[in-house]
Amino acid sequence: MIERSAVIDQAFLERLARRVTVVDGERETLTVTTPFTGESIGTLPMCTGVDVEEAVRRARDAQHHWAERSFRERARILLRFHDLVWKREEEILDIIQLETGKARNHAYEELGDIAIMARYYAFHARRHLRSKRRKGVFPLLTRAVEQFPPYGLVGFISPWNYPLSLSISDAVAALMAGNAVIVKPDRLTPFTALEGADLLYQAGLPTDLFQIVTGRGSELAGPMIDQIDYLAFTGSTATGRLLAGQAGEHLIGCTMELGGKNAMVVLADADLKKAARVAVWDCFSSTGQLCVSIERLYVHESVMDEFTRHLVEETGRLEMGASLGYEFDMGSLISREQFDKVTEHVEDAVARGASLLAGGKPRPDIGPLFFEPTILTGVTSEMALHSEETFGPVVSIHPFSSTDEAVELVNESPYGLNASLWTRDTRLGYRLASRLMAGTININDSYRATWGSAGMTQGGFKASGLGRRHGTAGIIKYTENRSIAIQRLLPVGPPKGWSEEKFHRLLTFLLKLLRRIPGLR
Repeated sequence: MIERSAVIDQAFLERLARRVTVVDGERETLTVTTPFTGESIGTLPMCTGVDVEEAVRRARDAQHHWAERSFRERARILLRFHDLVWKREEEILDIIQLETGKARNHAYEELGDIAIMARYYAFHARRHLRSKRRKGVFPLLTRAVEQFPPYGLVGFISPWNYPLSLSISDAVAALMAGNAVIVKPDRLTPFTALEGADLLYQAGLPTDLFQIVTGRGSELAGPMIDQIDYLAFTGSTATGRLLAGQAGEHLIGCTMELGGKNAMVVLADADLKKAARVAVWDCFSSTGQLCVSIERLYVHESVMDEFTRHLVEETGRLEMGASLGYEFDMGSLISREQFDKVTEHVEDAVARGASLLAGGKPRPDIGPLFFEPTILTGVTSEMALHSEETFGPVVSIHPFSSTDEAVELVNESPYGLNASLWTRDTRLGYRLASRLMAGTININDSYRATWGSAGMTQGGFKASGLGRRHGTAGIIKYTENRSIAIQRLLPVGPPKGWSEEKFHRLLTFLLKLLRRIPGLR
């Protein structure tokens, strides 16, 4: 049994629970359990539509003052938040592990993500959002400016698999753009989101500016979408389609990071040992419950046997366990629902003829939701594992004979979130990457190279989502677009006493002339 953290005691959790936005009145409570053992961590109020309405009221009142603050003032708060993340590192890792059941080395990725994004937007938000001069209709006579004012109130519906990253790292961009934020974290991992919010408050963020409501998404998503100005959602494709439709009814923008069936391609010239070593991390990070983790491995037939041998060996070295420390490589699945889905996918594939090369079994001796890291071969299209997202520690391995075939196999999926390519010929890798239908592609890496590059966008093609996170697009999406033009001396129309015909002849002459003058085109 896992030992309770000395820091995360009942008083600590009760203090976080008071950060939930609630109005007076009777309500249900939400009991949060740890996947490691199934034991209760703590309780929180189950919010209602009335609570959402109150959260919206507080956030909108605070946003007007926040939007008037300079980028420098907002940046100071984010940089203090950045420093607090590292100061409270052990405490944050403890609570992420307790709620998610993931290994500590995987929980650490979340700290790195929010620290990187806080630092990035603190230093670069002003550059991304400053007013920009554009070419006017008449050079010198027309001054055209494009502005990026905040939407006002941005709503986040965040998932359980990366509860700190996906409730906080995108929110810091919305805050730096001048917005208020309301977050509805998943019912399985609310304390992690509350811890992130608490650190923001300690860094100096006005408490009303960042609101958190806890409870059932089916009851809170509708009232949220009714009252916010922009929606950011991370979760399943099915739910994303539903929420995008609701956002469309209100004519508000939305970002959706959705499902994936991510692929890795190993070419014949790849460093096979290194590729296998990294593939183990790619496939089994956070027990495979990572949006960008690898579920399909395509290996050139000439090195298939050698690569598979290395992969099975590396997988066999993984240590599973429940601990608030770094001694284990892989933790637990998050819930019985996820455990059952992984079990069903593996059993269905084996029953239909797939072969197990590693794993394939639950590990109740470690904890109720532990499942071995699993590798299969011989997976075919009639098996659920072939095309459906498993979201667990399971990967299938397939041979290919040519690069064209590999590209076709990767692109046949309805998803297009992340992909990985392994080759010593990086020029070839770049050319192949440009043919893959995925939002992020890593050559000789898995997902961390693109994920950790804060100026690069993250997001999916096809059924993997809408919009982008990180980089310029990751903050501009939280703003309106306003164009202002100042016309000097001559109007954009016929001067007094001129006929429309005479003016149009002059206009035609000038527009033809502009085509031939460099710098004014």
